[in-house]
Amino acid sequence: MHAEHAPDTARSDVRMSEDVAAAEARRIIDRAYRPTAYRDTTPPPAYGPTPPVAQPGRPPMSQGATDASVLMLAGGTATAMVGGTAAVLMYVSQFADPIVCGLVFGAPTALVLALARLATRAKPAPDVHHHYEGPVHQDRRTVHTRTTGVWAKTNNHQ
Repeated sequence: MHAEHAPDTARSDVRMSEDVAAAEARRIIDRAYRPTAYRDTTPPPAYGPTPPVAQPGRPPMSQGATDASVLMLAGGTATAMVGGTAAVLMYVSQFADPIVCGLVFGAPTALVLALARLATRAKPAPDVHHHYEGPVHQDRRTVHTRTTGVWAKTNNHQ
């Protein structure tokens, strides 16, 4: 644009009235200081004796059922990936032995499933609390241990 066709706001010889200048200043300030976040101040819904409502998606299950479901989904996915890999390998090579592929690709899946089954049986040790009646003696001695030598020799000193 040429200088003679520039808008009036670009010209320095244009005078604004006090009201127009105040409105323009408010517009510029509002544009520069727009909030970038919004905090919802409405109070949360009331908490009370209303029973929970089933949500769409997976139905509500016990924790054990949920764990078993996730384990089955993971095992199915692993089996599908292993089977797909074996199928692609046999198709591409045109001479791969299906029995060898089954052993090579099936062994990791069997190992993972065996480890998963072992992990489900491993439970943390229960808390054990001992309750004694009568006089109790606690030994508060301190033992200082020093181990030296190629063949370890331990000396305990009280």
